[in-house]
Amino acid sequence: MDATLLHTVADGVATVVISHPAKRNAMTAAMWRALPELLTGLADDRAVRVLVLTGAGPTFCAGADISSLTGDAGEDDPRALAVAAEEALAAFPKPTLAAIRGFCVGGGSQLAAACDLRFAEEGASFGVTPAKLGIVYPASSTRRLTALVGPAWAKYLLFSAELIGAETALRAGFLNELLPAGQLDKRVAEFTRILTSRSQLTQAAAKEFTDGRTDRDARWEDQAAGSEDTAEGIAAFLERRAPRFTWTTSG
Repeated sequence: MDATLLHTVADGVATVVISHPAKRNAMTAAMWRALPELLTGLADDRAVRVLVLTGAGPTFCAGADISSLTGDAGEDDPRALAVAAEEALAAFPKPTLAAIRGFCVGGGSQLAAACDLRFAEEGASFGVTPAKLGIVYPASSTRRLTALVGPAWAKYLLFSAELIGAETALRAGFLNELLPAGQLDKRVAEFTRILTSRSQLTQAAAKEFTDGRTDRDARWEDQAAGSEDTAEGIAAFLERRAPRFTWTTSG
């Protein structure tokens, strides 16, 4: 199968699959270039409430396909393509979750770090590997990694380029949950059902605030005042029923 990004939408969840089986789902320049446009379309889709990023088969993403970068990057800087894709994923306005099996290395770790949440299966391996290639890791990617795991672990990963196991990644704070073999899909489906049942208004504001954008308090107060979500949430609680939230990020 050719290197590509696949996607489906079902029950409020968009699933984007990194598919390049011949190279452990390594990202080609064309794949890096395609991701922001794909995300824009999914962000605008009112049916999408949550996005899951995963890899085809037993691997999440083994990084950038180095052999392809000089051939199909064109006039673009290959590193800039990766950063643009990472930033587009980080800016996705709805909750994002990386579902990780196998290798999550290099550019794969950039993509996982750009998601809001990271669930992994036992046996997964993680690494940030530019020191093996003499590449300067982008400042934005370094800041994002440091925010997740702290400066000590960020330096450990960046200085050494060594791989760490899933249990260590969980302990370092890179992962939110670590699942037994065979349980990842079930848990992701269960958790995304929870996310799709919650208020998108709350989620969107919380995403901005936790990502460090705290200059729009008034905007979110106006959004809350103009939304029926708060009244609906309180009514549903008092009536002991599931709430029917209506505010969406795309309208």
